Amino acid sequence: KMACCGNCFCCQCCCREGETRTPEELTILGEIREEEDEILPRKDYESLDYDRCINEPYVEVLEGMDNKKARKYEAVRWLMVFAIDISDFTTFSKCTDKGCLALSLLELLSINMTFIFIASVLVLIEPVAAGSGIPEIKSYLNGVKIPGIVRLRTFLCKASGVLFSVAGGLFVGKEGPMIHSGAIVGAGLPQFQSITFKRIRFDFPYFRSDRDKRDFVSAGAAAGVAAAFGAPIGGTLFSLEEGSSFWNQALTWKVLFCSMSATFTLNFFRSGINFNKWGSFQLPGLLNFGEFKCSDGDKNCHLWTVVDLAFFVLMGVVGGLLGALFNCLNKSLSKYRIKHIHPKAKFIRVLECLLVSMVTTMVIFAASLLLGECRDLSTPTTHNTFFQLSGVEDINSTIRQFFCTNKTYNDMATLFFNPQEAAIHQLFHQDGNFSPVTLSVFFLLYFLLACWTYGVSVPSGLFVPSLLCGAAFGRLVANILKVKLGMDIYAGTFALIGAASFLGGVVRMTISLTVILIESTNEITYGLPIMITLMVAKWTGDFFNKGIYDIHIQLRGVPLLEWETEVEMDKLTASDIMETNLTYVYPHTRVQSLVSILRTTIYHAFPVVTENRQNERDFMKGNILVSNNIRFKKSSVMSRAGEQRRRCQSMKSYPSSELRNVCDEQNAAAEPAEEGEDLLQQMLERRHAPYPNLCPDQSPSEEWTMEERFRPLTFHGLILRSQLVNLLIRGVCYTESQSSATQPRLSFAEMTEDYPRYPDIHDLDLALLNPRMIVDVTPYMNPCPYTVSPNTRISQVFNLFRTMGLRHLPVVNAVGEIVGIITRHNLTHEFLVAKLRQHYITI
Repeated sequence: KMACCGNCFCCQCCCREGETRTPEELTILGEIREEEDEILPRKDYESLDYDRCINEPYVEVLEGMDNKKARKYEAVRWLMVFAIDISDFTTFSKCTDKGCLALSLLELLSINMTFIFIASVLVLIEPVAAGSGIPEIKSYLNGVKIPGIVRLRTFLCKASGVLFSVAGGLFVGKEGPMIHSGAIVGAGLPQFQSITFKRIRFDFPYFRSDRDKRDFVSAGAAAGVAAAFGAPIGGTLFSLEEGSSFWNQALTWKVLFCSMSATFTLNFFRSGINFNKWGSFQLPGLLNFGEFKCSDGDKNCHLWTVVDLAFFVLMGVVGGLLGALFNCLNKSLSKYRIKHIHPKAKFIRVLECLLVSMVTTMVIFAASLLLGECRDLSTPTTHNTFFQLSGVEDINSTIRQFFCTNKTYNDMATLFFNPQEAAIHQLFHQDGNFSPVTLSVFFLLYFLLACWTYGVSVPSGLFVPSLLCGAAFGRLVANILKVKLGMDIYAGTFALIGAASFLGGVVRMTISLTVILIESTNEITYGLPIMITLMVAKWTGDFFNKGIYDIHIQLRGVPLLEWETEVEMDKLTASDIMETNLTYVYPHTRVQSLVSILRTTIYHAFPVVTENRQNERDFMKGNILVSNNIRFKKSSVMSRAGEQRRRCQSMKSYPSSELRNVCDEQNAAAEPAEEGEDLLQQMLERRHAPYPNLCPDQSPSEEWTMEERFRPLTFHGLILRSQLVNLLIRGVCYTESQSSATQPRLSFAEMTEDYPRYPDIHDLDLALLNPRMIVDVTPYMNPCPYTVSPNTRISQVFNLFRTMGLRHLPVVNAVGEIVGIITRHNLTHEFLVAKLRQHYITI
């Protein structure tokens, strides 16, 4: 079959026979998709208003103008200790054939599954609390409003649920949820009110806009990273690289100050609570990698050499491949969940969480029992005293004997039956060897179980599981180089590089992750190998797929804007991608028309326009509504006529007779005109052809002719749906017998009082409205939004839209007439690819 395509600017043409299109193109071009092509359900997300609305209430505010708390998750550590001590693994060596081993396994299963059940129930209360929250925060900072993402209820469920999901033995981390929690605190604290708790409401009119809230969310996310890793600079760079799309110089030092405050606040309380040394600042973050230091007596020891860089590059390649495989498997699992688990009853998600918990517990128990090896306990070295300051007291205190004698330990159980931070310390700093079989089995099991776990309905992070999995890979490489090749290397360095390579291959972060790892290790000499490893891992992984967070954003159907468009997209212009079927309002519009427009459309912004007519004087007679609209149009261009008069007066003083004659001709042409009519009005009347006789209070209709749909409309500004509903609810209108000056005026505080939950048009009681009343929207619209020409290239449109954080971008021609509008949907990669393909077909 042959599919026809075309737009308002091009003639219709037929595609070549046999031409194939992607599913995204079929959707964009309006063609029917096959059922098997529909992979995942799509959801429309609303954009944020980052561009300031410089209307009259805001100007009045300008003329009248004369630290975040750090979050603490020490409860995770105590819950883990509680869960482990209940089963008391040292008693396994005392068990007999009477069944003590089975009883211990049942105890561990019951505790873990109880914790996971609590975490999954909390997610049922607030589904947005599932996962790490980083994809949602990244989408929010990119300009997409995800419902409930920064609510107080989400924070309570997230902060409480992650305690139980981590303590329940799942292979998840708490660093991602901490970033989400910090973003919620940043979004809600400056508002001084809560939707969940209605009584929390203070008269604080500041920071009540999406622009201010997004800046606070950036600072909150950075504070979460800083508190998790003790890395304030890394948190700032994380918010810049991975999150925020819109950044300015003033925001940089504010975010850095917030991150630094979060780090030292957490440091202050942890040092005081753990060691009763208030103000000693000994514990910078919840996750600390410890000090990488050779023994004092070993002069031949070195952390890394130039020769090791070659192995680091190879490890980066392998880490990128493993990360790509991890993301591919997790994407397939997530698709399966969205198609087969999420549409079912909610308790099915709880059962899935319990299944993952049960399988994880049984697998690690069986692996430690059957595959673990008893290793000799090494003598503590001098640099292990550092862990007495980091809450672990002694690295040898975290070993697990698990059926081994008193002088040996089970290497598999030491990695599995420990908090993840302690297991990372073991791989980084334990002088005793872990057998290659143990490291291989641990890596394989942890890889598969972590991939299965990420995406279930519990709060879960991915940073620490990726670090632990990669550290096992790096320690395995170190063992091979030491034993097989006899190289003199520092095993902890290879464990760190392995952790960086795998984490970089999964999340595809570069500069921020480099600084986070440097600050966590407190070793600047690791900067070069970490940076090289992360770059190689990212390049290798990007060859196959995207990062894990971008994959989950794509699965949710979020219209995320990339950093830039492809060069090939500049073959398109703004006229090729803009939406031409506009719904607009007039400067003076009847209540009846506004209600009809708001109830029959889903648009979030409407252009404010006036029509260009030749017979404007006839329309002005006897119709106050049309008269007000025409007067507004003429008042917006009257300054040009005034400037023309001033130039004519100045021309008379020039000696040149030609200039005086030009001015005299213009004055002579103006003499026959009616009294009070200037040259500009005559020019407008001569320039414009007759247009359809349509009353300005008439709502858009599907019965309009093609001429009526595309008649020229002079653009004056943009007004949001929330603003129109607010005006109707507050009765801002006037009657035909009155002047628009009698219309009530709203202040900026009244316009933003209901932020961020503005009322809907369906909440409006229509019986209280007089449909014949007129609303003057001009004081409340944005009269100076960013606009582009129809001939603007896509790269320019994209950079303007993304850099300025726009939500709507009107397309205005050279004479001030609006011809279309561009939204976030028109700039997504799928839409641009489909339009480019359509452009090639047209050619």
